Amino acid sequence: MSKNKLKIGLLVEDGNLPAWAFEMVQQIKESEYAEISLIIENDVKKIIPNLSLNEKIKNNKHRLGYLLVRKILEVVYDKLIDRVKTLPNATKSISCDELYMGIPLIKARPIQKKHSDYFVENDIEKIKECQLDVIIRLGFRILRGDILLASKYGVWSFHHGDNHLNRGGPAGYWESLESWPETGAILQILNEDLDNGQVLYRSYSCTNEFSFNENVNNYFWKSLYFMTRTLESLFLEGEKDFFEKIAKQNQDPTIYSEKLYKSPTNKELTKLTLNKLIQKLTHIVQNKFYFEQWILLFDIKKEFSSSLWRYKRLVPPKDKFWADPHVIYKNKTYYIFLEEYLYKTGKGHISLIEMNEKGNHSEPKIVLDKDYHLSYPFIFDHDDELYMIPESVENNTVELYRCTDFPNKWEFVMNLMENVSLLDATLLFHNNRWWMFANGAEHKGVSTWDELFLFSSDDLLSKVWVSHPMNPIISDCKRARPAGKIFEKNGNLYRPSQNSSHKYGYGFNFNRIIQLDEHNYREELVSKVEPNWAEDVTATHTFSNAHNLYVIDAQIKTKKK
Repeated sequence: MSKNKLKIGLLVEDGNLPAWAFEMVQQIKESEYAEISLIIENDVKKIIPNLSLNEKIKNNKHRLGYLLVRKILEVVYDKLIDRVKTLPNATKSISCDELYMGIPLIKARPIQKKHSDYFVENDIEKIKECQLDVIIRLGFRILRGDILLASKYGVWSFHHGDNHLNRGGPAGYWESLESWPETGAILQILNEDLDNGQVLYRSYSCTNEFSFNENVNNYFWKSLYFMTRTLESLFLEGEKDFFEKIAKQNQDPTIYSEKLYKSPTNKELTKLTLNKLIQKLTHIVQNKFYFEQWILLFDIKKEFSSSLWRYKRLVPPKDKFWADPHVIYKNKTYYIFLEEYLYKTGKGHISLIEMNEKGNHSEPKIVLDKDYHLSYPFIFDHDDELYMIPESVENNTVELYRCTDFPNKWEFVMNLMENVSLLDATLLFHNNRWWMFANGAEHKGVSTWDELFLFSSDDLLSKVWVSHPMNPIISDCKRARPAGKIFEKNGNLYRPSQNSSHKYGYGFNFNRIIQLDEHNYREELVSKVEPNWAEDVTATHTFSNAHNLYVIDAQIKTKKK
């Protein structure tokens, strides 16, 4: 017997939606788990009198100075700081005439009190008659009163900010202007406490400190999937299991100790814009004389080598960088496979450095090169043969290669996946099954640093990799993207992951895998590494170990020629 779809109501301002919300509603409407059953449109009319220019100036003369200063500051920011052309534009307004066709409509006139909307009893009764499961808030102001209880599972609403640090708004604004290391976003069930509802979904992205528009665009597109994933989970898991899980995720008490964020005053905006302009100019000047280059660092030690200040450097010529080291040990020799990236061509290939047990090493030589960019050469053994999966996202593939003449010759075996946008694929054979961890983005314009996806197969040489039901298993730029081979220590499995708050590849972590099966995945952060051991180091994002050799990469600030 098939389940009844979830019945969804939409709270909207009018017949238009921003592009990200339009696509979200479209996906829900076309899904197997939910249907749009009611549109609730705000019928509080904003009457705008038809005044002449002179009358408008006269009526607003007390605000002219404020408006003029604000406009000047906005122009300065847009022209000198945020010069990124954002595509696709998540906030573009789209007509919903066709999307809403055939869906019942209620025009509601809430009582407006300061910043809040209170629905009248007559409108509440009309909404309750539709027996909605979920109401999605895409319009109206702060909701209070009986509307919060007008559907079975409440009113679901986005807060485009980390509600631990930022309540209020505007969305994504303060994070970018004040250069916060990350920008949060949540999906919540609303209650009477502003931005403190029961959290259904939480995610973090690296803040774009020089583009407010790009910062907002990234997480608007990303957040549309918070809703679709969560509705599907409710449908598949059922009310009891779903809300037991949500209750567990929200069990710890929290206190919000920051200010309530609002649109900045002219004084605040002037200070923020000038600080951001100075920051931008400083960045431009530094780039005239310095550049950031990825290098390798290593240590040879019988015990776990945990002091990065002891590591020795392998620095490439200034026309290239070396990154993503993956090491194997064979015949008393260490083989370091790496991404070698040439600035001139803007493309990477896979190279190899050989090192003996005393640390003496060869120059890198190319072992795999294609017409498209390659990086992150994940190396592993299977059935006494050596395989490599380099990152080939530029070709929209996950490619498998076999070594035919160690260590220099590699032949293409097959595409494990095609027409996908997956990065840094990292395999693990566990409990007689292959597991593939890889970062991805489900929409153009979304960062690839934020979300980790998990797939599995009972056969390595297969094109059928099953998506894990919890995908993405992590939605947090601080710990999602793979940073090297999963390793075993003291009976535990540890997954290295990148920390891309602050900037791309800022640091890396070790996460202990607690549960891994076809239904569940859990890990916990046990250690994190940040680029603090030397003044010129600005990032580090890969860890590799074989036998007694430990290798990482790091980004250093170095003088141009």
